[in-house]
Amino acid sequence: MTSAAARIRDAILRRVLDGPGVSSAAARRAAFDHRDVPQSVRALIDTVTRHAWRVRDADVEAAKAAGASDDEIFELVVSAALGQASRQHAAAMAALDAATALHDASSPQGRRDV
Repeated sequence: MTSAAARIRDAILRRVLDGPGVSSAAARRAAFDHRDVPQSVRALIDTVTRHAWRVRDADVEAAKAAGASDDEIFELVVSAALGQASRQHAAAMAALDAATALHDASSPQGRRDV
């Protein structure tokens, strides 16, 4: 990732997690980390994190019925989605780094003992 892209990503994460919002910064961080999520939105955030394509209107309505506002739901869903995307990106980069290191170690050009 270029340094410009990393700066933009970091600015987005700071704004979403620490900026002003209806939900608390602690609740947004919990959704991002997928830990200790407020009970009112726990099932919805779990679905967003594990199976985002399965989120239905009924999931949002259940969070509303449990006391979460539309704005709180939006903020926590965005936080959860960014958290999951960040974890997937980190895992992909680690796998790429490992594959590159393995390739370099087995390549005659990359081996120091040849």
